[in-house]
Amino acid sequence: MTITPGSTVTITLNQVPAEPKYRKTLQRLMRMQPSVQRVLTRIATARGRDNVTQQRGGRIWTARMKATKVVNLSKGASFSLFVTPQIVPDLKSVSKFVTVK
Repeated sequence: MTITPGSTVTITLNQVPAEPKYRKTLQRLMRMQPSVQRVLTRIATARGRDNVTQQRGGRIWTARMKATKVVNLSKGASFSLFVTPQIVPDLKSVSKFVTVK
């Protein structure tokens, strides 16, 4: 599998990895899509507005909501990604679970 930086590739998930480190890597790669980035930014902005503040121990305490999981790993899931030199090692580490075109 040769991946050249500066190109756009389509990645298809052949199987969902059992190990958490590979699942996290794939989720991180899927979150790099521009469409997912826009959704995450919009949700993060809304989450920042809806924080619950209260007084606790004489200080203002902010209860923050947990981050939303936007991407799901499922067999056959496909996404496009612009390859940079920084993500080539990540793509190589999960190469046994994906097909790169």
